[in-house]
Amino acid sequence: LHWRNNDGQIKKGDLLLLDAGIEGLSLYTADITRTLPIGGKFSREQREIYDLVLEAQAAAFKQVRPGNDFMAPNRAAMEVLARGLEKLGILPTSAEEALREENQFYKRYSLHNVSHMLGIDVHDCAQARAENYKYGKLKAGMLLTVEPGLYFQLDDLTVPAKYRGIVIRIEYDVVV
Repeated sequence: LHWRNNDGQIKKGDLLLLDAGIEGLSLYTADITRTLPIGGKFSREQREIYDLVLEAQAAAFKQVRPGNDFMAPNRAAMEVLARGLEKLGILPTSAEEALREENQFYKRYSLHNVSHMLGIDVHDCAQARAENYKYGKLKAGMLLTVEPGLYFQLDDLTVPAKYRGIVIRIEYDVVV
C-alpha cells in the first residue's frame, strides 16, 4: 500500500496496481486506482480476488446515499470481503466472527477503509471534524472515493499459496 520504491520489473502474469491522483486547474482533485494484469489476462486466482473486490465495491456504492453514516459503504464492502475470504478458506473463523467489532480479522487483508473525502486535497479529510467525516452522515454533494482492496503478502502463511502476492484495489470517485 502506497509503495514508493517503483523500480522493479513487471512481467507477464504480474499485476500492476496503478493509483493515480490528479489536480485540475480548479485545484480540485480526483483519485482512482486500477489493477491491471500484465499480459492482458488475469490468472484464475487473480480473477477470483478481482471479482470479490468488485462485488465489495458494488455493495459499497449502494450505501452512498444522503443520510447514511459515512462508514456505511465501508461496512457493506467489508461484509462482502469477509464472506468471500471465508469462502476462499483464508479467514481462520466464520465471516460473522471476523466481522465482530472486537475481532475484525478481515483487516489483515484489507488494510484500509473504503472511502475518503475528495476536494482541494486528494485526502480531503485530514483536517475534517470527526462529526463531518468518519462519524458523520453522508450529505448530497459530498465527493468521496469507494476503493475496496485485498492485499495478500508473498510471505503471509495465513493465505493459501495460490493467492499469495495478489493485490487488488479498484477505486472510483463518487458524488453523494
